[in-house]
Amino acid sequence: MNQPLAPDLERLAKLDEARKKILEQIHVRIVGQHQVIDELLTAVLAGGHCILEGVPGLAKTLLVQTLAQCMSLDFGRIQFTPDLMPADITGTEVISEDRQTGAREFKFVPGPIFTNLLLADEINRTPPKTQSALLQGMQERQVSCGAKHYDLPAPFFVLATQNPIEQEGTYPLPEAQLDRFLMKVMVRYPTPDEEREIYRQSTSADDEAPQPVEIGNTKRIGHHDRDAAMA
Repeated sequence: MNQPLAPDLERLAKLDEARKKILEQIHVRIVGQHQVIDELLTAVLAGGHCILEGVPGLAKTLLVQTLAQCMSLDFGRIQFTPDLMPADITGTEVISEDRQTGAREFKFVPGPIFTNLLLADEINRTPPKTQSALLQGMQERQVSCGAKHYDLPAPFFVLATQNPIEQEGTYPLPEAQLDRFLMKVMVRYPTPDEEREIYRQSTSADDEAPQPVEIGNTKRIGHHDRDAAMA
């Protein structure tokens, strides 16, 4: 078995240091949930997508927003509802008219999927038809509209939250959709001590914001180049 080279070990050390700093900054805002945060960060640094499952009110959305802030990533959010359409996610072509010549042409208007970190909030509250709008982007990092293909920004992650399937108004995720996710993380209720700390922070006048953490070239963290995540 080949032994790791010194540059590889150095990059691993830098990645581990950055991971510890990100965890520290996330806990400025998030109380507890150590295993959840560790698994979520593992999925992101591996270049994969992740599902967070838990009942409403457990700070799943806040956790994803905080992660994007710590990693200095462009953040986008889609609230999945039963009336959401695929074009509301990917974007669509509209007719654009040149005011000088009067010529008309189709112009692509990008949807909210064109971001670095996309929060698919309550993804299982929209029908599978709309959920499928994410399939190409999650697998190929691009979106097709008409005869053209549009590359998504790099890096690109989908972090989805979903409510337990036993709750009313939810739809099961198709197997093809589940296959796009690297990990599924269960978010549990906080402990009584953690609830008291959450209460103390939420009623305090001090609102300390997490600081961005430098982790190298984040554009190289992605599905097609996971080995470069440590560069």
